[in-house]
Amino acid sequence: MAGPGAPQAEVSAATVKELREQTGAGMMDCKKALQEANGDMERATALLREKGIAVAQKRAGKAAADGVVATYVHGGKLGVMVEVNSETDFVANTDEFRQFAKECAMQIAAMKPEYVAPEDVPEAVLEQEREIYRNQALAEGKPEKVLDNIVEGRLKKFHSQACLLEQPYIREDKKTVRDLLNELSAKVGERIVVRRFVTYRVGEKFEREPQQVGDVAALATQ
Repeated sequence: MAGPGAPQAEVSAATVKELREQTGAGMMDCKKALQEANGDMERATALLREKGIAVAQKRAGKAAADGVVATYVHGGKLGVMVEVNSETDFVANTDEFRQFAKECAMQIAAMKPEYVAPEDVPEAVLEQEREIYRNQALAEGKPEKVLDNIVEGRLKKFHSQACLLEQPYIREDKKTVRDLLNELSAKVGERIVVRRFVTYRVGEKFEREPQQVGDVAALATQ
């Protein structure tokens, strides 16, 4: 990467467009990231994601009380409703925001998460999972000194399956849904929150209340 004061690399309009299509970031942000990364697409993508994280952290204390409820119905047998919040009605009415909410609904239908984020998983569930992973590791003959690391590694995998924001995005599995959220937050300059969701399947016994998630931050600090 070029040091402070170093001339910025020239990048083509085609490269800027390609990065924009991959990340959804604004044209000027893509151009600046490519210049800073000396044209390296992978590094420029990482810089844009870092910017998204920084924006989300900066706005973490802002109230996100506006937004939309998006729905997705598949074949008349499966339906999803998800609430996604923004700070203002202006952002909630943008095509990018509404598309993100729709993508979340489709992601939920396809990947069947149980929670929005890791912090929403009940402690009792986490303890049960830890016990299962610990017993599995012992049965595999793993040494006692590495059990904790193995358990936490498998718990992370559990989060990537059970928590919407940690799941690989169905259209681009190198990204998580949280990456998409952070990119949108950076683009619109507001805090974005996936608040809650509920799934309905025809013929499925309803055994628990629809998920009522509290104020889920746009960015995990883990």
